[in-house]
Amino acid sequence: MSIFVTEIVDEEWGNYFELTGAGYGALIAVMIVMLLFACLIGNAGERKKFSTKALVFSAMAMALGIVTSMVKLFDLPMGGSVTLCSMLFICLVGYMFGLKTGLFAAVAYGFLQLVTDPYIISIPQMLTDYIFAFGALGLSGIFHGKKQGLVKGYLLGVLGRYFFTFLSGMIFFGSYAASYGMTAPVYSLIYNGSYIGMEAVITIVILFLPPVEKGIMRVEDMVKG
Repeated sequence: MSIFVTEIVDEEWGNYFELTGAGYGALIAVMIVMLLFACLIGNAGERKKFSTKALVFSAMAMALGIVTSMVKLFDLPMGGSVTLCSMLFICLVGYMFGLKTGLFAAVAYGFLQLVTDPYIISIPQMLTDYIFAFGALGLSGIFHGKKQGLVKGYLLGVLGRYFFTFLSGMIFFGSYAASYGMTAPVYSLIYNGSYIGMEAVITIVILFLPPVEKGIMRVEDMVKG
């Protein structure tokens, strides 16, 4: 593990790990492999067309997700923030291309988040906070092709991410709960629910704006065409 991470000793916040150059390289390689694999699982008769569109769309969605995740409307002191609808762009992949592609692209996005803004105290925490939590956004693909599928898929993806961040907060950061007079589960529910829930509400309101609805319909027509 010393090849990929180095341990940082911090008396105030506790020990954590930082990625080395090899660690960043490995994560980027995994992210690229995941994204390419996601684009190879279409129907055999439409694989070339599907792969090109899925690759381009997924890459754009991940780029927009990263950029908007850096635009923080609110930033909580212990991590977590309300961003400019960053989760929506990842959920769009699942909604447009289905569950399998959505999950693989979302997991790849989790690796990208880990590369751009890592905070690692252990391997289980890293997997829960980045790979599983962001990967859950791909559950939006369950509602691929359904009526109001984007809204339903987005809510499911957000709930999936909330579930894993709740687990992480309760298991790995529950020691902070005593400072607020709470149990670890309650602390994690409230803390993580505050920023994830607020961003979800803002995004849903934006999705129902007529110009946004029309824009998404045009993008959907381009994907299907």
